[in-house]
Amino acid sequence: MITTPCVIFAGGKSSRMGEDKALLPFGDKPTLIEFQYERLKKIFQTVYISGKDAKKFHFLKEDEKENFIEDIKTQNIYAPTTGFISVFDALHVRFSSRINEIFVLSVDTPFIAEEEILKLFTHKDEPFDAIIAKTPQGIHPMCGIYKKGLHVSFKKMLQDNEHKLTKLLRDSNTLFIEFEDENNFLNLNHKEEYQKALLRLQQDRKVNE
Repeated sequence: MITTPCVIFAGGKSSRMGEDKALLPFGDKPTLIEFQYERLKKIFQTVYISGKDAKKFHFLKEDEKENFIEDIKTQNIYAPTTGFISVFDALHVRFSSRINEIFVLSVDTPFIAEEEILKLFTHKDEPFDAIIAKTPQGIHPMCGIYKKGLHVSFKKMLQDNEHKLTKLLRDSNTLFIEFEDENNFLNLNHKEEYQKALLRLQQDRKVNE
């Protein structure tokens, strides 16, 4: 299993979906966040959830409660910036200098599989600030490895009210790893994409029966 901590980001506003996408039913789980949490626990030794409200994640067992990391308190900021700062702060306290990087994944990308993750991790020890997935349609900032040296950069972003991860990655020493297949990088931003994902799950289940 991968020893680098995995962090599922689930603190977004979900404005395009019209409801909290993390709480939508998915697969054999009551919610999408549970689906992601359970499958990623089979790949990573430790999986954390970054969000704004611990009450949403009541499925966490008693000994997993500390796996929820609450975003720092800010008004009307739903960008991942606050989540990154909170995660790096929390893991620094828990593990001191032993944590050199984190793997991040947005809650709304349920088809990114172990194969894609392991491809990113083949470059983990190379001297880059971040190692990020890229497909023909563009980069995927919420699927990749972020080194702890970027903690300062995230704090500067918050101070400057600048929350574009793409800008941070352009200004940093970032390695973009190419993936040709867009299908596994489907983001569930809209109802149509959610329905498409549910249909894919049904089709995949039939194939595996």
